This record gives sequence, structure tokens and C-alpha cells, in this order.
Amino acid sequence: MLQKNIDLDTIVAIITPPGTGAIGVIRLSGKDALIIADKVFVGKNKIQTSKGYRALYGKFMDKEVVLDEVIVTVFRAPHSYTGEEAVEFSFHGSPYILQRALQIFIKKGARLAKPGEFTLRAFLNKKLDLSQAEAVADLIAAENESAHQLAMQQLRGGYSQKLATLRQQLIDFAALVELELDFSEEDVEFADRSQLKALILHINKEIQSLLQSFALGNAIKKGIQTVIAGRPNAGKSTLLNALLEDERAIVSDIPGTTRDTIEENLNIRGVNFRLIDTAGIREATDAIESIGVQRTLQEINKSAVLMYVYDLSELNREEVLHDIEQLKHDRLKVLVVGNKIDRLSQLPETFVENQVFISAREKKDIEHLKDRLFEIVMEGGIQEGQILVSNIRHYEALMQAAEMLNKVLFDLDSRISSELLAMDIRQALYHIGEIVGQVTSDDLLDSIFSRFCIGK
Repeated sequence: MLQKNIDLDTIVAIITPPGTGAIGVIRLSGKDALIIADKVFVGKNKIQTSKGYRALYGKFMDKEVVLDEVIVTVFRAPHSYTGEEAVEFSFHGSPYILQRALQIFIKKGARLAKPGEFTLRAFLNKKLDLSQAEAVADLIAAENESAHQLAMQQLRGGYSQKLATLRQQLIDFAALVELELDFSEEDVEFADRSQLKALILHINKEIQSLLQSFALGNAIKKGIQTVIAGRPNAGKSTLLNALLEDERAIVSDIPGTTRDTIEENLNIRGVNFRLIDTAGIREATDAIESIGVQRTLQEINKSAVLMYVYDLSELNREEVLHDIEQLKHDRLKVLVVGNKIDRLSQLPETFVENQVFISAREKKDIEHLKDRLFEIVMEGGIQEGQILVSNIRHYEALMQAAEMLNKVLFDLDSRISSELLAMDIRQALYHIGEIVGQVTSDDLLDSIFSRFCIGK
């Protein structure tokens, strides 16, 4: 995608999903979009003379033959999605009509759009910054309420504004440090080092907060990997079936029935949990079971949440705590599930944080378990105005920015020269600018926008 030629051609694509539907839409964008549109449109008014945000009714002509009756929506630059002259044709949703119309547009001078090219043009024409453009793809891919909320929040630009404010504060100080280089022989300081240090500490604190939000943001975007683990016959597979309200896993009283992992999705209040039922953790009796146990441990290591399930009539407090201690890691949130309360005359007392008691077989208190699972992950949900990082590219750029800011702090404490100090500040600014697209390369843009669908 050559940025320098972005205004030299007009692109076209079908922007509705494939298949038969009531309506199918084709979008043109570019310098000649309205001119090309008028070559195939016959109506009361010309498209080129129409004002923006107007809808026109007419016929789409295939030479002398009417291909379809259409509604045409006109967008005048810069007030369009791409910031260019743009027009959208709404056809009846026949795949034949759409494909034929697409061929005609291309013959009349348009070029088939590449994946994400409409949004790329919106970015290049400063209708969106890069993080907002990426949010468009996240919005399209959102499969639950929380993922949708997260993408909308990023698309509205709150995240970008926060980064822009931090970056501008640093730029103002960087300009003073750079100015000192012009007066190096006079040995003067225009940038107050104590104020600069206070600013760096403040920016670093904000960046650390954003970095810490990535675990939740990424989990919401991709689904929260949740392992159901415990000893054999604890009722893990029965619990999976109860949560899904479906007989998904084989249930047996024979220890070691589950040999491999089973993965299913569960949506709780708009948040997608990727539930993974695993082999019981014990000394394996054969090679196949041993592989299953190893896979259980690997899944726990990769997961955000562990639902540790134990049989209330079999294990005591010390055994449960011992198992959890062996399984947990720093990033892991643990929900301890005491199962088979139907076999007890009264409920035991809780002895560990985030503990629930259920009967998976009788489906008792399953809804309470779902509530607790949601609460330990979301901790009240996404708050109004809360900024969460969900993009791995942003996370890596923030990590690099934080590293350079720490280097700037070291420079300040070491009373290093203004030249080296300015160099490190520029590097920090570079990494922050990467996120919103103030610093880009063609390779980066190709990597990002090639993952979009054609038509967006």
C-alpha cells in the first residue's frame, strides 16, 4: 500500500457480508468516485451535483440494460468515512447483481480495494488515528458485550487522548532540552531537571497503569481462558456439563476418564470464558494418562483463571491448600469450588478466598458460581472512562516506552549530557507515537490493515 499514491485512484468493494440477503452494498472511495458512479447511474439528479449526506433513487445500468434499481448515498470529502469523495450503492442482495456491478465499476475505472484499505485511507486522511483504526477491526470481531464495549471505548478516542496528552507534556520538555544543545558552550539549562524528573515519574506511572490493564483487556478481547482442574473424580466434567447446560463431557465414576482437554465457550454477562476441562491431577497409571496430566499443567500455566474443583467428602483443608499452592502462578486468579454438597448434611466453612460450594450433579448453586467467576475476573466490570489496553502491539510499545523513560530517569540522576538525555527522550516519544500512528512505516501499516476484511 503506497501512501504517496493514495489519492491517485478510486477503490471499490462489496461492504456487506457474502451470501444472499435483502440488501447488498458496494462502496466507492477516491478522487473519481462520484464521476465513476455517474457513469452507471440514471436518476432524476446527477450524483456529482448532489450534496453530501443525500440519498438518490435511480437505475444501475449495465450498458443499455437495467441491472437493478438502487439507492445511492453520497458523501463529499472530507465528510466521509475515508475523508475522500465516496458513494455507496444499495442493491437488492443478489450475489449475481453485486458481483456484476463490481465488475462494471472496475471496468469504469475503479480498483478493487485491498483488505482494510478504506480504513487505511481514513487513517492517512486523519479521520482516525492508528489505535482507533485498529479498534474498527476489534469492533467487527467483537463476539460479546464487553469486547464490544472495549472496542467502542478505543474507537471514541479516550485512549488516544490520554497518550496524546502525555506525549505533548514530554515534547514540551524535550524542546527545552534540545534548545540547550544550541547553547552547549554557555553551559545553560532551560529544562528544569527536577520538574522533568517529576514529569517522567508521572508519565511512567500512567504507562504502568496501562500495562497492568492489558491482562484484563486482552482477556476480554480474546476470551478468558479458564481451566477446570483438580484431582480425579472431583466432578470437573460434570461441572463443565452443568455450566454449559449440555452433556458435553463424558462423566464416569472411574478415575482418569478424562484423558485430554475439552474446550468450550461460556458467556457470562457479556464476557466470554473459554472453559477447558482437563485430566485429573494425580500420579498417572499409564503413559496416555501421564500425557493428559502434563497437558493439564500446561493449560493452567497459560490460563487467566483456575477453577480448582475438589470433592468435599474426600479432601480436607490442608490437602486443598497444598494442591492450589502447587498449581498457582502470579498471573492466575483462583476460584476454589467445593463440589458434592448434596452428600453433606451441612455446608462447611470457607477457608480460602474466592470459595464456593456447589453440587454439579444436582446443578445446585451453579448460577452463584457463575456470578463469582465473573466477579473475580471483572472486579465490577469496565467502568465508565476506564482505559484498558487490549492490543499486543500497544502493549509492546508501552513496554519499550517505559524502558526508555526509566533510562531518562537514570540519565537525570547521573547528570548526563543534554545530548544523550535528548536522545533517550526522543526514543520514548517514538514508542508512544507508534501506538496512535504519529510514527509509522509502510511495513507496520501493511501488517495492521492486511488483517482487516475487504470492504472495511
